[in-house]
Amino acid sequence: MQHYFASINAEVKSCYDLTSAARKLGLDPETEPPIPLANNMAERVVGLISVVVPQIQQSPVTARIQELEKEFGQLDWRVGFKIAEEVAREKFFPCRDKHEAIEVGIRVGFAYLTLGIVSAPLEGFIGLKIKKRHDGREYFSLQYAGPIRGAGGTAASTSVILADYVRVQLGYAPYDPQELEINRTVTEIGDYHERVTNLQYRPAEEELRFMISHLPVEVDGDPTEKIEVSNYKDLPRIETNLIRGGVALVLAEGLCQKAPKLWKRLSRWGKDFNLEWDWLAEFLKLKEKIHATHAKEAKSEKKTVKPNNTFIMDLVAGRPILTHPLAEGGFRLRYGRGRTTGFSATALHPATLAVLDKYIAIGTQLKVERPGKAASVTICETLEGPIVRLKDGTVLQLTNELEAKQVASEIEEILFLGDILFNYGDFSENGHPLIPAGYCPEWWAVEVERALQQKYQEEGEKWSAKAAEFLLLDQSRLLELIQQPLFFPPTWEEALQISPKLAVPLHSDFLFYWKLVSAEDIILLLRWLAEGSIKRVATAPNHLHKIILPLVLGNDLHAQAKKIMEFAGIPHKVINKENVVLEQRETQILGFCLGF
Repeated sequence: MQHYFASINAEVKSCYDLTSAARKLGLDPETEPPIPLANNMAERVVGLISVVVPQIQQSPVTARIQELEKEFGQLDWRVGFKIAEEVAREKFFPCRDKHEAIEVGIRVGFAYLTLGIVSAPLEGFIGLKIKKRHDGREYFSLQYAGPIRGAGGTAASTSVILADYVRVQLGYAPYDPQELEINRTVTEIGDYHERVTNLQYRPAEEELRFMISHLPVEVDGDPTEKIEVSNYKDLPRIETNLIRGGVALVLAEGLCQKAPKLWKRLSRWGKDFNLEWDWLAEFLKLKEKIHATHAKEAKSEKKTVKPNNTFIMDLVAGRPILTHPLAEGGFRLRYGRGRTTGFSATALHPATLAVLDKYIAIGTQLKVERPGKAASVTICETLEGPIVRLKDGTVLQLTNELEAKQVASEIEEILFLGDILFNYGDFSENGHPLIPAGYCPEWWAVEVERALQQKYQEEGEKWSAKAAEFLLLDQSRLLELIQQPLFFPPTWEEALQISPKLAVPLHSDFLFYWKLVSAEDIILLLRWLAEGSIKRVATAPNHLHKIILPLVLGNDLHAQAKKIMEFAGIPHKVINKENVVLEQRETQILGFCLGF
């Protein structure tokens, strides 16, 4: 491993040496490579800020960050706060004046909070203005722009607290917002959401008023839109009437949305840093009260999952739409985690990527209907794969990538895209309620285990021996079905033994999408089945059975019933455009579910 990293470092150094030699020829505007090398996060922070303050490169800031990490712990907010204060006091290098020193200090601390990997400390936080209160004292006005979004809501809101810490340490007065200024900002955030782009989290008006009126620093910024705010214009301390996107993002998606996370940290050590943010506890009570009222109102209504059109409305022209909101045949939600999935990292079946002509690849970012705004794609083979109709009318459920590649050129239509995997954390972090998922093997396994525990009233696996005997299964096989449902599904015979005896649903492998067809559709399907015949192949193992159905061109019943079969996701073959053949598995399932 050491040899591996040493070889990487040697090759990188060789590239930099070559680049430096080329730059020194004087043919480029700059004589040094523009991207500095960094061996750790502290060096990344210094390298990032050196873009605007070159003198930081030769300073002991890197060593000081590492000292503070030993004191408070790596990635602790207090490291960012302390280094911001010390840079603002010009302990490491001189600045042009006190104002620049404070601004650079905030940038350094903010760069630490964002791990030194995004441009938000340079382009999101665009500067600091020292403004006058109505009593003549000076306060901090933080200037934000649209790129602050890159920092994320938590880091963006923490930058406000960091700036307040620097304010307190250097003796500046707190912000004194006036009623008209509060009204302007509340109106502006509403205008941004309604007229510019949807906010991930839109606070209630009471939340915003409380937040703005208690902030000890002003959240301000340059205009990001050509649209004027709809009311409260021409205020003396707000320099523009145009909408300021950075303000909306920091206040709504930052401070208001992330308040619980902020208070969790500040309640532990905020007092030690002279931060007077106890009002956040009151804000959380207000927020909880507002949400409880909304939840009560929502509870009085019937709970339904409604289509969310936001990701369609925000679509950039030319981007493909894989599925419309809550459309049948689109991705089916599956809860869980894979080794490559995580926060805003979803998984699709590899066969799904193949049938989409490889337009979606590992690492592709999707805009999604829910639970968040976007997700990067990875793959997971234990999800349910896509269902496709070939040019000859045959319908297949694809279970692996190789099978998908073999039929890709013959696909006429993708009937179902297959599962999409999200973990609980995505819903929790985005404040989105959990929504119903499709019935799946792990759900079936939980229901079987619960039914057995209730039957034998024993904890742990003490019931497994009795249960195996009752279900006519080997004990190890029963535990395999329950504990590893994704890798060891039941056979048809095992599923038929388990479901009736325990009064649990049939295993999901033997279910079609019955919820997507009506009672009238099933009657039509039965009428078509009545015209068919069951073929028994005595020479095959277990006396294979097939259903053979007529498919007459121009016959409305046949055409409609075949569409119903496709809509329900029932695999079948079309032979010579004259017959539809259902193989053994589908024959058994239909015979059991439809009672023949």
